[in-house]
Amino acid sequence: MMLTFQVAATPGFSAAYSIVRTLRQRGYEAWLAGGCVRDLLLGHQPADYDVATSARPEIVLDLFPRTFAVGAHFGVVLVATAAESREDDLILTEVATFRSDGLYSDGRHPDQVCYTTSAAEDVQRRDFTINGLLLDPEQLPADFNPIALRAAVIDHVGGIRDLDQKKLSAIGDPARRFEEDRLRMLRAIRFAARFGFEIAPPTFAAIRAQAGKIPSVSRERIRDELTRILTEGRARAAFELLDSSGLLDVLLPEVARMKGVEQPPQFHPEGDVWAHTLLVLAQLEPNCPMALAWGALLHDVGKPPTFTRSDRIRFNGHVEVGVAIGAEVCRRFRFSNDETRQVLALIQNHMRFADAARMKPSTLKRFFRLGQFEQHLALHRMDSLAGSGNLGHYNFVRAQLAATPPEIIRPKPLLTGRELITLGYQPGALFKQILFAVEEAQLEGVISGEAEAVEFVRARFPLNSAREAGA
Repeated sequence: MMLTFQVAATPGFSAAYSIVRTLRQRGYEAWLAGGCVRDLLLGHQPADYDVATSARPEIVLDLFPRTFAVGAHFGVVLVATAAESREDDLILTEVATFRSDGLYSDGRHPDQVCYTTSAAEDVQRRDFTINGLLLDPEQLPADFNPIALRAAVIDHVGGIRDLDQKKLSAIGDPARRFEEDRLRMLRAIRFAARFGFEIAPPTFAAIRAQAGKIPSVSRERIRDELTRILTEGRARAAFELLDSSGLLDVLLPEVARMKGVEQPPQFHPEGDVWAHTLLVLAQLEPNCPMALAWGALLHDVGKPPTFTRSDRIRFNGHVEVGVAIGAEVCRRFRFSNDETRQVLALIQNHMRFADAARMKPSTLKRFFRLGQFEQHLALHRMDSLAGSGNLGHYNFVRAQLAATPPEIIRPKPLLTGRELITLGYQPGALFKQILFAVEEAQLEGVISGEAEAVEFVRARFPLNSAREAGA
């Protein structure tokens, strides 16, 4: 393993290194801890750096000029360090005091926090061995070579062994770790999928035993963890683990029902709805938009309840049913209104590409107006590749979109309500119909200027008839 980036040059490392040195100069023990150590050992760039220390929160708060006591009652303080590039850019480093936790009555927070001066005792409360490693940054040479990196790691939990064996193990008793915070079950799935690790049998058995308790975790935390699972680039592997662990049946029974639901082989040689969905998930790229990821997961969620077999297997109305089910999933996990709208739009429109070549110009242009249309294109491409593999509809729509300037897709209106009033029409329900008809003619290329629009309105909506209709 070789590091492919300059660790010492990254602002996050520099900030954490400075915090460790300051704490040590004041006589306190301090280490880099957790996921950043794991990622460095795997040759990955850490997203952030955390510090573990024997200094209590009040000392950390007094020792550094800019701090935030976001979790001081649990021994966690954020230390803000100015970035070298810009003084107003702050790097936030989590500094946690060594502690040993008691019972977790709420399945998330310890009932009582007991501070300790022992780093070896502190790591025992963490979730997985690969996240329980400590690193002495002052022992690292400038080149960060792998041998020196390992020599600077303090391992009280067997994390290096598990990294070498590509294994995910809970620290200590897995059942207790998951009782402390049941979200750790989803985190285990995510880490195993992300790194391609096997979950150790005792840890996996504990997940299966406690899967039914996952609803005790807040819906927002579950939503955020599932979104990470979907957007880290290993969604298929993660959902296979969710399925085999029993978590899928509890959290997303609508998705679990896809298993065994046959599809017409002439259109879906890949197999049932579950197999198809897994193939779609396998194409999600790291850091893809969350709405696209959830749309990919749920785009065929309406198929199980609409399955029929007559002349062939059919799913009549599966889009409409899927939108309703998708809305329920979004409500369950408390998506924002904007997120919900986009996820449901992806479900609602994923079948429309098959009709694109037969659409009127106006209909096609309105199709292009769908919000975040690139997500609709991406979902259709994944859907096609996971089925027949035919990208004909995708290529047609993409070519038409590229050939149509934005001002043609969404042209400036030829008439507004103000012009209609000037023409003698009275504001009312017919206004919307008139304006839509004008825009339709404009998009179809029938009219192109205001004079033609006025003539069109007078011919299509005679003034006397319009007055009788109340416009």
